[in-house]
Formats: sequence, C-alpha cells, structure tokens
Amino acid sequence: MKGPLTARRLILSLLLLGLALVVTLAIGAGIGSSKAGWGDFFGGGEAAVTILRLRLPRLLLAAIAGAALGAAGAVFQAVLRNPLADPYILGVSGGAALGAFAVTAAGLTAMAPLLPIRQAAAFAGAILTVLFIFLLSSVGGRVASYPMLLIGVVTNTVYLAVILFIQTLVELTRLHGLRIWMIGSIPIEGYDVLTPLAALTAAGVVAIGVFGRDLNLLSAGEDAARSLGVGVERSRMVLVAVASLVTAAAVAVTGPIGFVGLIVPHVARILFGPDHRLLGPAAALCGAIFLAAADTLARTAIAPTELPVGVVTAMAGGPFFLWLYRRQRGRTYFE
Repeated sequence: MKGPLTARRLILSLLLLGLALVVTLAIGAGIGSSKAGWGDFFGGGEAAVTILRLRLPRLLLAAIAGAALGAAGAVFQAVLRNPLADPYILGVSGGAALGAFAVTAAGLTAMAPLLPIRQAAAFAGAILTVLFIFLLSSVGGRVASYPMLLIGVVTNTVYLAVILFIQTLVELTRLHGLRIWMIGSIPIEGYDVLTPLAALTAAGVVAIGVFGRDLNLLSAGEDAARSLGVGVERSRMVLVAVASLVTAAAVAVTGPIGFVGLIVPHVARILFGPDHRLLGPAAALCGAIFLAAADTLARTAIAPTELPVGVVTAMAGGPFFLWLYRRQRGRTYFE
C-alpha cells in the first residue's frame, strides 16, 4: 500500500494490520500441545482456562514485545541512517538485559516486588549503552553508523561475559528461570502485568508516530533536517530515549529477543513505504504479528517440548542480516 500518505491510507493500513494481528492471535490461541481449541471453548471447563489464562496472555505479551522491538528498530535505523541497526545488534537489548539481570541477581526485585525495579534497571542499562555507543562512534560531531555496529557487537560480548560472571557468584536458586529468559522467551504473565506494559508501548509508538516527520528528515541527513527546521539534537534525544524505553520494558519481561527490530522495519518499509508517520506504527503492528506467530511456532513445532522464541527469531534473523549486509555494502540508506 505505497503512495502519498493520506489520512485515509494511514487509517486503512493500520486497520488492516490490526485485523491481521487479531487473526494471528486467534489462530495462536486455538492451537497448542494440548487438544484444547476454539471448538471446545464455549463449553467452558479446561479448554476455556487453557485459552484465556495460558495461551492468550502469552500471545498478548509476545505481541506487545514485538510491537516495542519493531517500532524501536524503525527509530534506530532512521536516526542512525543504517539499515542494519536494531536494538539487539546495537547492544541496547543487551544493556537492558544486564540491568534487569543484575538487580534480580542482587535480590532487589524480591525485596521490593511492588516497585518497577527491574524495568528501571533495564531502562538505565539501555540508555547508558546508547550514550556509550554514541560517544565512541562520534567523529567530528557526527555519528559514524557502521562503526556503531561493531561497537554494539563488542558491547554485547562484554555484557554476556559480565552476566556469566554474575552467574558464577550468585546461588542458583536466585537465578531460577533467568537462563531461559536470557535466550529470549515469552513467559505466561497475568493481565495485571500486561496492561501497564501495553500502555507504555502504545504511548511510545504514538510518540514515534508524532515525530514521524522528524524521522523522515533525519533519514535524509542531519544537514537536510536542520535546513528544514528540525532540532536534530532534541529530536534525536527524544526518539532514542523513547526507543530505549520501550525496548527496556519488553526486555525486562521477555529477555533479549534478537532480530525483531531488524527484520520487521524492512518488511514494513517494503509494504507501506518509507514515511515514518505510517512506518512507525506499521512496524509496531508488524512486529506484534511476527513475534506472536514466532511464539506460536516455538510452542508447537516440536510439542510438547517448547523452544525459546529467541531461537526462532535468530534462525530467521541471522540469514536476513547477512543478506541485508551483503546487499547494503557500499550503499547509502536510501539507495
């Protein structure tokens, strides 16, 4: 659905994606390792409990996390003018994971379970990572995007080493469940957890859509953006903070799920064009559809054994990254 962006095209595109998401959630909720399906749902009993309290909350969490990572990936690719940028590859997800892991291993989340300590630590880790990468990759006041990828890879490696070091120091009972979380997995959470996470993600996606014009101009280069009245530093700071916040919120619950923020914005750009006023929310909805479908595959591919959803996204994203890197060598963002 490419073409000039009009209010009609924007609304129609988002409605179609919303419908596709509802269909994906309905299909995913109706299948699983047990025989419970929609045909048994209205009879109540075990099937209704399985769908409403087990499968649907997990699918909704996958959709929320996918929306956060997809929208964040679109922001990082535009701000950095790098098609290979993504929260996972840049180390933003790794920084968020380290923050969340550290406070959990220290027992702070158990001491104050009602406070969002894990989420705050994840956000701090994500923001500090972004600031660190920006600082090291700045040359003459400008950010060099490809060195940023190399710095992100090295940063991720260091974060993993620190996490493994923490694991050796902390008793295993305190780290229960964190090993699978580190691979990237979708846990079954209550609706009381999903509601604030969904609200935060929705607010972040709306903010990204509001800054859609700025993202369009930043994609064309800093000089062009400044000449057309964009406050480059302010817009970049706000957008990176929003993208880091939604990434951290997702990572704090699901762990560092890779490649969603890389694949999804490119698919959305192919389908809906490069205008970020539509691309931002479209990437969020495409991310929700992709991760909900990936989690359904992770649950059912080798049932009754379940795969971590991070394995599924890595198997899809790794080859995609290599193809995209080869395709982009020596080319600019819009070529």
